[in-house]
Amino acid sequence: MTDEQFFEGLNGQMRAAPAVALDASSRVVVISDLHMGDGSSNDDFRRNGGLLASALERHYLSRGSTLILNGDIEDVQKFRLARIRSAWRPLFALFDRFAREGRLYKICGNHDDDLLEASRYPYPLHQGVRLGWGPRMLYVFHGHQASGFLTKHNDLSGVVIRYVFHNLRIRNRSPSKDSGRRYRIERRIYDFSRNTGIVSVIGHTHRPLFESLSKYDRLRFEIERLCAEYSEAGAKRRVEIAETVGLYKEEFRRMGRKEKRKGRKRGLYGSDLILPCLFNSGCAVGKKGVTAIEIEGGRIALAYWFEEGKERRYLERETGPAARLEDTSYRRAFIGNEGLDDVFARMDLLA
Repeated sequence: MTDEQFFEGLNGQMRAAPAVALDASSRVVVISDLHMGDGSSNDDFRRNGGLLASALERHYLSRGSTLILNGDIEDVQKFRLARIRSAWRPLFALFDRFAREGRLYKICGNHDDDLLEASRYPYPLHQGVRLGWGPRMLYVFHGHQASGFLTKHNDLSGVVIRYVFHNLRIRNRSPSKDSGRRYRIERRIYDFSRNTGIVSVIGHTHRPLFESLSKYDRLRFEIERLCAEYSEAGAKRRVEIAETVGLYKEEFRRMGRKEKRKGRKRGLYGSDLILPCLFNSGCAVGKKGVTAIEIEGGRIALAYWFEEGKERRYLERETGPAARLEDTSYRRAFIGNEGLDDVFARMDLLA
């Protein structure tokens, strides 16, 4: 698939998507890649199921948020839908409550697009959702559309994952595990967003992005900023900077070891001026918690939900204090938070 074919296909999909007008009172949360299974040890969602259910019920539902489930929610490539619904009955009951109030949009990903053929599925299914902010637009879609292989052979991929990889407990070569594929998908969607002047909100790669920047990029830029500040800082501030840079360096090196590949790519965008046009809600199967994109009060944010004591050491240096979810051990921090008007203004100025 060429970039031109991807751009044309996504434009057509976008025109057919339902539209939601945003204003200063709107509250939207985008969550993707739950990969809900049968509740067994093979179910990737099991570690964070309680956390997400609490966040949905005690925070987003009670605040009147609209929930956009952005693909790969039920992992029907690995598990039967009936077993998934049985294992996660309380969570589906929460989805039902959002749906009854007209506040649920369900988008298909590559692991759950078979639901389009399911009979009596309880929610309408979409390929994407358009969010209008005045004359500008944010388009929410899963992101697998940028993969030529998945757009042509997703059915074959599902058969291999279910009957070979899953049964033999072999990790499939998904973008979340393959850095090269992940970068190619993100770069293609970034180029589409840059060329069309829209903000894309995706999932699929499991890598949270805020204003087109990964955690790797944010850490690198923040380390550089702190180093530049150091020479002009007073003695007390120098101690703080040195401690913070030390924590960031530790996380930076941890990420490098995790990638396990030589000649680590220095970010996604090379030397280009980076437009803040690509956001990724991450996933709900991370070892350290759940990430989500929130839109509220004319602002867009990357939220990180985690259980107290299980977060990364450097987190509060990056995000500030995290708010506790009442009567739970769960907390929520913002990795990024910006006004939508500012995002679009920077896109226009840098384009």
